[in-house]
Amino acid sequence: MMQAIAIAGGGAVGALMRFYAANGIYAWLGRGFPYGTLFVNITGSIAMGFLYILFIDRLQVSPEVRAALLVGVLGAFTTFSTFSIETLNLMEDGEITKAILNMLLSVSLCVIGAWVGVIAGRLL
Repeated sequence: MMQAIAIAGGGAVGALMRFYAANGIYAWLGRGFPYGTLFVNITGSIAMGFLYILFIDRLQVSPEVRAALLVGVLGAFTTFSTFSIETLNLMEDGEITKAILNMLLSVSLCVIGAWVGVIAGRLL
């Protein structure tokens, strides 16, 4: 039960972080491309890789803390479902090049981001 509460609390924090981060990016770069979603997915992937290694290899943290941060905060912060619908919307709007670019950038940069986070965690 405590893990579920930790996840719910972390999820609320992550959702708010996503909202403010994405809207800040959209205010800066506009909404012509899903920059906000791309940003949260890349930074969330970096954080996931880093914290995963930190919690598994470096630190002793409780299951509730791991759940709150990895499942709750980062689960709500990263937005693959939003990525999917935004990509579909680009395709339906005839923006095939932007849709393909979004798919390629999101998948490749997020995997690279997770790798960077893992390396950073291992360097500690």
